[in-house]
Amino acid sequence: MPKTALLCPPTYFDVIDRKNPYMVGASPVDKAKARAQWEGLRGALEAAGVKVETMEPVPGLEDMVFAANQVFVGAHPGIGNFIVPSRMRHPSRQREVAHYVDWFRGRGYKVIEIDFGDEYLEGHGDLIWHPGGSRIYAGHAYRTTIGGIRNLAEAMGKLGIPVVALELVDERFYHLDTSFCPLNEDAVLVCPKAFAKETLEEVRGYFLRVHEITEQEAAAFVGNGIVANGHFLVGRVTANLERILERENLQAVLVDTSEFEKSGGSCFCMKCFLD
Repeated sequence: MPKTALLCPPTYFDVIDRKNPYMVGASPVDKAKARAQWEGLRGALEAAGVKVETMEPVPGLEDMVFAANQVFVGAHPGIGNFIVPSRMRHPSRQREVAHYVDWFRGRGYKVIEIDFGDEYLEGHGDLIWHPGGSRIYAGHAYRTTIGGIRNLAEAMGKLGIPVVALELVDERFYHLDTSFCPLNEDAVLVCPKAFAKETLEEVRGYFLRVHEITEQEAAAFVGNGIVANGHFLVGRVTANLERILERENLQAVLVDTSEFEKSGGSCFCMKCFLD
C-alpha cells in the first residue's frame, strides 16, 4: 500500500493556455482557494496514513502542481527505485521535467533515460501500475503516443515488466488517469466511453471486477481518485461510486479540487506516489 506521496504547492498555479477541453479560460483561478484545496488534499492523504513530501514550485511553471506527470516512478529488485523522465507534449510542461528529475536524483533514484525522439510519454497521467506491480497500463492518443509506449516497453522489458497499451478515444479523457483507476488487484474503475472497444475487452481480461462509471461521472473526475490504505480520495461522490466503493471495502474521502479541475485535473493528478 502507498506510504509516501510527493506534492508540489500551487504557488504559481494558473490556467494560461488551453491544453485540454476543461481549460476554457473563462474561470480565473482563485489562488487562495486553490491553496486551501491543496492543503485539504495534503491533510486527507496524511489522515489516510500517507506521509507527504513536497518540492519547491518554480515561477512560470503553472502546471507543476500536477505532480503525477513529470516522471514515471517504479522499483525493481535489480536496480532499486527508479524513474523514467517524461517527454511532455506541451512546451510549457516540458520545462517541469528537469526539476522533478533533480528532486528524485537527489534522493537516490536511478534515472532511466529514454530517447523518445518525436514521441511523447506523460508519466503517471498515462502510466498506471497494476496494484502489486505485475504490469504497467499505458494510455495513448492525446498526450502519450503509441511510439512513446513502445520505447517504454523496450526499457521495461529489460526489467521483466510488461506494458499494456490502452487506446483512448475521447479527448475529454486525454489522460488514462481520468477514466481508469485500479482499486485493488482484482477490481478497476473504468469509463467505457473513454476506450476503444478492443481496449475495453483487454482490460476486462486483467481484472475480475470491472466497475463502470458514466462519461458524465468521468468528466466530473469521479474516476480521478487516489486509493490509499483503505480510503478513496476523490473530488465528488455519486450514488454509483458509493456502491462500487462499498463493494471494494473502500471509504470515500471528499476532497474539493474545483480550482484544479479548471485545468483538467483532480486528486490523482496532484500527487506522485514514491513507493
